Amino acid sequence: MSARATVKKRSAKRKPTFAPLVVAIDTGGTFTDCVWRERGELRTLKVFSTPTDASLAIVSALRTIGVTDDLLLLHGTTVGTNALLERKGARVALVTTAGFEDAIEIGRQARPKLYDFFFDRMPPLVESALRFGVAERTDAHGKILRSATSAELAILREQIAASDAEAIAVCLLFGFANPNNEQVVAQALAPLGLPLSLSYQILPEFREYERMSTVAVNAYLQPLMARYLGNVQTQTAELGANSKPSLKRSSRKSRIFVMQSSGGITALYTAAREPVRTVLSGPAGGVIGAAAAARRSGFDRIIAFDMGGTSTDVSLIDRVPAPSHSAEVAGLPVGVPMLDIHTVGAGGGSLARFDAAGALRVGPESAGASPGPICYGRGMQPTVTDANLLLGRLPADRFLGGDFVLDLERTRCVTQDWLRAQQSRLTLEQFAAGVIRVVNATMEAAIRVVSIERGYDPRDYALVAFGGAGPMHACELAAALRIPQVIIPQMPGALSAYGILVSDVVKDFSRTVLLRCEGAAPLRKLEVEFRKLESAAMAAFRAEVWSGKPCLARSADLRYRGQGYELNISFGKNLLQDFHAEHHRRYGYSHPEGEVEIVTLRLRATLPGANPTSGKNAHQMQSTHRTAENSVAIRRVKPGKAAPPVFERTLLVSGRRYRGPTVITEYSATTVVTGSATFYTDAANNLIVETH
Repeated sequence: MSARATVKKRSAKRKPTFAPLVVAIDTGGTFTDCVWRERGELRTLKVFSTPTDASLAIVSALRTIGVTDDLLLLHGTTVGTNALLERKGARVALVTTAGFEDAIEIGRQARPKLYDFFFDRMPPLVESALRFGVAERTDAHGKILRSATSAELAILREQIAASDAEAIAVCLLFGFANPNNEQVVAQALAPLGLPLSLSYQILPEFREYERMSTVAVNAYLQPLMARYLGNVQTQTAELGANSKPSLKRSSRKSRIFVMQSSGGITALYTAAREPVRTVLSGPAGGVIGAAAAARRSGFDRIIAFDMGGTSTDVSLIDRVPAPSHSAEVAGLPVGVPMLDIHTVGAGGGSLARFDAAGALRVGPESAGASPGPICYGRGMQPTVTDANLLLGRLPADRFLGGDFVLDLERTRCVTQDWLRAQQSRLTLEQFAAGVIRVVNATMEAAIRVVSIERGYDPRDYALVAFGGAGPMHACELAAALRIPQVIIPQMPGALSAYGILVSDVVKDFSRTVLLRCEGAAPLRKLEVEFRKLESAAMAAFRAEVWSGKPCLARSADLRYRGQGYELNISFGKNLLQDFHAEHHRRYGYSHPEGEVEIVTLRLRATLPGANPTSGKNAHQMQSTHRTAENSVAIRRVKPGKAAPPVFERTLLVSGRRYRGPTVITEYSATTVVTGSATFYTDAANNLIVETH
């Protein structure tokens, strides 16, 4: 898709060409972040989120920015994630092959706790009364053995109509091998007017439980996501109509694209039809943004560390962000491609508490955007943000560039009263320091999960810290894990929105083939199947009116015969040799003489996004201009105890080395440099901290 829109005059005289206003917005728990380009430079804006209706914060941000008639909105949303976590999705009717109605509840043999026979299993999204069996059968090779009759389908339609279902998920046995029976069922249920999720469209792969769970998640989110995205579309269109742009346009356009969990954007109507692909929408933007920012400074092996208001997301990137093809979200298997992100309940708004034994705990409960931390003016229970403020790590008058002043005195008083109510003898300083240590331990464990526990040495990577709270804790985490460099990108508090801004348009396609290799890979058969996937990709791009030739990346899932899980290998002439080598690297052994199975073929189609290049610098909305004399200040936690000096990031001399401890402020985040670490800003305007 072209990043510029041309307005043509009907007469012979030509009008100038205008670029649309491209705005990336990431909605989070506490803040909604916006990044856009203005006169060749990146601009950022943070507004408080509106938990009851996330679209209200989007409209508020667009009003502040000043939208034009020609708006291109790239959106990262947490609506799907929150609906799964809170179990507030639609009432779903599941249609499957007769006899397999309870497969979604039986699941896999593995138990969450191996030796606990009394654990509570998480209930499936579809209750027993809403599972309907169809007398049909397709065999493993795609041969139709039996199809449902018209009378049976009519009865099914009546049963679902009487069930008060709000969405329908259709997942028939071996539907991936031949979708005919699923198509017949869909035609019979279409008169009900309910959203339909068909497994052969959502996930045409084997493993019935994972496929059924994925299509059920999609149906569960469909009505909610359709309403939300429709509301965003309506409000942004009305906002454009009511605005007063500086340039008159002959027609008003409002286009919205949504970030996917796989690290690419897609059209609004596609996201509404397949919301399961957006459940990690915002965090995926952060991973893409971290990789792009680090690459400009010459780093391609990084650990992305995103600490926001309610949670922390970590991801290890070895040169390029690679999606996983199976994941678990809110305890539910999801089989669509997702970037490999590990999340823990630790954020700036995480609440501190004492457990029954008197031990200090932090999170996973969060103050969120309402009431928020104590220092925001309404909260009544201490949070990580309050602890940082009490320790002088978060200057009260530099928050959001000074646009929002934190209430230090209220934080002291309310926290002191709360400690008395808890019958704690800790001083304010002891309590705040304890909160920081506890939350750091939680986040350190999360980084270990994606690195050490998977065979990667964190000392070989740089830690890219972002999110509103990430830079405050990054240096301590790097020191604990002996990570040599910390990278604080431009506008770290809005990096997820920046990642959405620079993301490509991505389409992922897959198909299970289950082919055995007898000495060599059946390249001709595979070529035929890949051509089918490529045709589907081109049709999808045309449907969304994208132009250009996409980059097509082929890969295949392979395993030794008898194994239960596969390895994904880039497709090429040496496919089998590459599989043996990767198996040896991953598990320490291989069987070159063993029989290999090609299980699933995958295709990733990519087109450059609407705004693929970065600007010269990042500036905050309504930037305040401070003099050099104001760049350093001394804060005191209490009389007689001096906090580290405070620098404003925009006034650091590029290339000049400084030494900690210090606090560095900017519009979207605050960085705490601990100990004697050295730091400098490089040519890419990234802040580099050397911890060792």
